[in-house]
Amino acid sequence: MATPDASQVSSLPLPPVQYINNYTDENIKRGRAPKPPPPIADSYTMFGNQFSADDVIIRPLESQGIKRLYPQHFDRRRELRKLNHSLLVNFLDLIDLLVQSPDSPRRAEKVEDLSLLFIHIHHLLNEFRPHQARETLRVMMEMQRRQTLEAISRFQKHYDKVMDILNEAIQMPPGANLDNKLLARTEFFEETKMDDKDAETPDACSPQDQLMCSIIDAMQ
Repeated sequence: MATPDASQVSSLPLPPVQYINNYTDENIKRGRAPKPPPPIADSYTMFGNQFSADDVIIRPLESQGIKRLYPQHFDRRRELRKLNHSLLVNFLDLIDLLVQSPDSPRRAEKVEDLSLLFIHIHHLLNEFRPHQARETLRVMMEMQRRQTLEAISRFQKHYDKVMDILNEAIQMPPGANLDNKLLARTEFFEETKMDDKDAETPDACSPQDQLMCSIIDAMQ
């Protein structure tokens, strides 16, 4: 079997992963990345159906040659509930028909009725898509607002803490050392005071401690 040459290989469609690899930073900087396809001007085919670019996002049922089962002005929730009940009833009728007389011509009629009901349910659900998009955007914006408020609250807590530290530093005496590493702990002073009080009392230390102190004094 003959192998394709380089020109034929370059013209073959690339898998999605290899197509994405063409959009590297270097290719985009040098203008080597493939350009996006031009926008559709007239019509296109999707899932075997012909669509026009000028069509509305949700086309009416009449424009698709489908009989409408509900009026022009209606409650979508109520109609969806009615269509769901009708779908269940027709499905049970189809099962009963298949059990009693599977060769009956009414079987095709029931299948068409079920198909029409599914189309209407799908159409009504599609009409909810703009509302769903608005609600999704509202929830996203509410989440961003809550995250922003939480970040502001945390920042305000840190700000208040820093201001308290600065106010304490300003209120300290001029000659005080502000370096926290050089500041002694209050517990150290309390322990020193306790040791001084114990030293003032007679027989405050053991003979071994007195012996060690005398040896240290002699070394000095």
